[in-house]
Amino acid sequence: MRLRPYIAVKDYSYLAQWIDNEQIHALWCANLIPYPITYENLNKLLEKNAVDWTDSAYVATEDNGKPLGFFCYSVNTDDNTGFLKFVVIDNQKRGTGCGEEMLRLALQYAFYITNVSLVQLNVFEENTAAKHCYEKVGFFAESITKNVFSYKNELWARCHMVLEKQTE
Repeated sequence: MRLRPYIAVKDYSYLAQWIDNEQIHALWCANLIPYPITYENLNKLLEKNAVDWTDSAYVATEDNGKPLGFFCYSVNTDDNTGFLKFVVIDNQKRGTGCGEEMLRLALQYAFYITNVSLVQLNVFEENTAAKHCYEKVGFFAESITKNVFSYKNELWARCHMVLEKQTE
């Protein structure tokens, strides 16, 4: 597996296939863009987050170059922390360890290239598979905020997770 920058004209069609229902979409982006995602709406969000939060978008690929995952990452230089968001894996690859592998590569990048001391992320408590994947690579829940997001007739909780850089 490899990481590379997201290239909209090359990668958007994969991402759109992975977010193939309303619930997955809500779990993925908290409805920050309308469902279903469009090329224009996604690019507008990515550009806004790049300006507002210094987010950069990345794609995880198989060794042959085919995309199998996506995430955004930013660095807060004020407190030397990194932040992961919009993490998603190809539906066909979920449950196979690809998510863990992508996260491990993202964490190597965060800790050893951007040199942050801590990486954080938010995940809905209801997204148990994603939360379990984050825990498998070492993230732990720092806080849980109840009833922060409304999806249909449900109220979802947000779990803030962190992972500190391990010192040798």
